[in-house]
Amino acid sequence: MKIKKIILEKWMDPALITHHLTKKFGDKGLAWLDSDGKENGEWSIIGIKPKKIIQSRDINNLDKTNNPFNNLKNIEKGFWIGWLSYEAGVYIEPKNPWRKSNMATLWIASYDPIIKCNLIKKEIIIEGTNSSELVNYKNIINNIKNIEEENIIKTNLNFDFSQINLNEMAEKFQKNVLELKKLISLGDIFQANLTTKCEIESSKDYNPLDIYLKIRRNLRAPFGGIIINSDNYKEAVLSTSPERFIKIDNKNFVESRPIKGTRSRDKDLNQDALNAIDLITNEKDRAENIMIVDLIRNDLSKVCEIGSIMVPEILKLESFLKVHHLTSVIRGKLKKDKNWIDVLKACWPGGSITGAPKLRSCQRLFELEECERGPYCGSFLKLDWNGEFDSNILIRSFLIKDKKINIYAGCGIVIDSNPEEETNELKWKLLPLIDSLK
Repeated sequence: MKIKKIILEKWMDPALITHHLTKKFGDKGLAWLDSDGKENGEWSIIGIKPKKIIQSRDINNLDKTNNPFNNLKNIEKGFWIGWLSYEAGVYIEPKNPWRKSNMATLWIASYDPIIKCNLIKKEIIIEGTNSSELVNYKNIINNIKNIEEENIIKTNLNFDFSQINLNEMAEKFQKNVLELKKLISLGDIFQANLTTKCEIESSKDYNPLDIYLKIRRNLRAPFGGIIINSDNYKEAVLSTSPERFIKIDNKNFVESRPIKGTRSRDKDLNQDALNAIDLITNEKDRAENIMIVDLIRNDLSKVCEIGSIMVPEILKLESFLKVHHLTSVIRGKLKKDKNWIDVLKACWPGGSITGAPKLRSCQRLFELEECERGPYCGSFLKLDWNGEFDSNILIRSFLIKDKKINIYAGCGIVIDSNPEEETNELKWKLLPLIDSLK
């Protein structure tokens, strides 16, 4: 497959390009892997008018046609973007209980051409196999009038927040934290990532892209973006995730960047620095991160060459607009007989959003959490022309189904977790997401 490319002479915000393309072609199958232009956030990638779509649904029917990992094996060479839901774990461990989601377990599509925006170099590249299509897209983008496009982007959207009761949510969350601490004290598990959600309803049938553009004004992230499945299913996944799950380069080196440990940002610079110091030095947060590092090292050992797994960065402070995080980096060299699908299967679901031991934690979380996760705590997936693979962990994300928007957040619970502090952390993770829609 010969890939051609055109580099455009002018720069514009990927938001303007995406908005204009959906006006011209519709939003069916839009995939926009957005980013923030900072470390690990160099590229913003846009796919429109997918050439092929593959879906898996109905996890209660465990036949080969619904198995997302089998379906991924059937995709042809090309440029693919999609999502894989948390409950795909049923195909890894069918003996564990998993909830059924009303959203696709797997949704992935191929795009040709693809638009890559380098946020650091301020460069727009159109790539694909058809020269005339590349020229067509070049002309479309060059004819976009920035000011006109900015003026028609809708951010004045109205939502009903009346169903959100943070106090009631906090009460249930604290109760579940206490239950997990009891299980940990009994040696049943060591750690679990407890999550919950709040639900809002839009007064109108808003376009998911308009909603994402509103969110994006305040919540840019290195692994954000939006994917819309509007073919028979009105559903979309909107992400402001800061976390990479699995990356595999063209030399078969594997990288994972789990996040564990969080503190809120503060407008007061001194307090903000103190929050960061508290995170870096906190034994509970450090232990929580290291446990997940060990879990992911173990997962990767199933598919990586013996002796190749290393941890070049551990407990590194990463600061984002609303939060400080502790991030670690695990790397390894993929075995010659393994590929990116094998890595996904070996590591699914992600360690940072489950716990340790992973499958036992998933079982206990199923018992305590009242709703399915769906794409939340799953991943956006990207497979490049040359076989390079990248994915995120879908935290800080919004799931849209019809007119309902579900907003999720979670906290890692260990033996010395303080239920009140964990609940406060949950609130200041949720509030920026809720506020971004106001």
